[in-house]
Amino acid sequence: MPMNETPSSDGGPRPRRGGKPDTGQPVIDRAFALLGTFDSDHRAQTLGELAQRSGTPRSTALRLARSLVHVGALERLQDGRYVVGLRLLETASLAPRGHGLRSVAMPYMEDLFHVTRQHVLLAVREQEEALLVERLSALDASPVRYRVGGRLPLASTGAGLVLLAFAPTAVQDHAIACYEPGQGHDDIATPADLRRVLAEVRRGDHAYGSQSRPYPVTTVAAPVRDGNEVVAALSVVAPSTGFAEAGYGPAVRATARAISRRLEEEGRRTTRPGDARAAN
Repeated sequence: MPMNETPSSDGGPRPRRGGKPDTGQPVIDRAFALLGTFDSDHRAQTLGELAQRSGTPRSTALRLARSLVHVGALERLQDGRYVVGLRLLETASLAPRGHGLRSVAMPYMEDLFHVTRQHVLLAVREQEEALLVERLSALDASPVRYRVGGRLPLASTGAGLVLLAFAPTAVQDHAIACYEPGQGHDDIATPADLRRVLAEVRRGDHAYGSQSRPYPVTTVAAPVRDGNEVVAALSVVAPSTGFAEAGYGPAVRATARAISRRLEEEGRRTTRPGDARAAN
């Protein structure tokens, strides 16, 4: 029996006094559990909501929230609710797969946006999901569900399919095994369909697909490489009507290749002559 539990009258362990979390759980894990409760539908939360959504006792949530406010990771509004603090934005801006990639890609994305006047998305793979790094959208473009910093399913988005196609085999196999009909593009009805489409993406070096739910949109996406490694996916999402005639595919592929060349140039520029010798 753990040392912080005492037997109850029926022989079973009594609940920990005060509902304290497992002493083996690192504080940083509990803090990130609190931060992880924020999303597009929960941008401001009360202490009770933070505790409930993170599965953290209220007293522990209060201590963590105060510490996070102190370091700027959270901010407390006048009505007592908590919001994400600017310190997190400041720190996240240093992530090379986020802001660094975005700063290189943005001029090319802007050119693509001016040509298409639709949604232009840039995403990276984060384990078994895609993370949206940047999005440019016209005011009259069709609605999309994903925000910058939000996560996209790999198997049901154009950018996600590109990232999945070039992901490690274990990631692909898991996504295929878990795939359910109706999750993705209209022509991907079964796990076997998903495996076939991923092979087509690798052969053609781009993904193309349409969804009729919740509204008809079509997407084309292409890989962004840094050397031989696929580090991101660039895509355009637009209404299905007239998509093929608009010729978005060649523009997306050309833009992805241009970003890839720039990333490789940036890599060569920042590599010191001694680095190559040290690696040998």
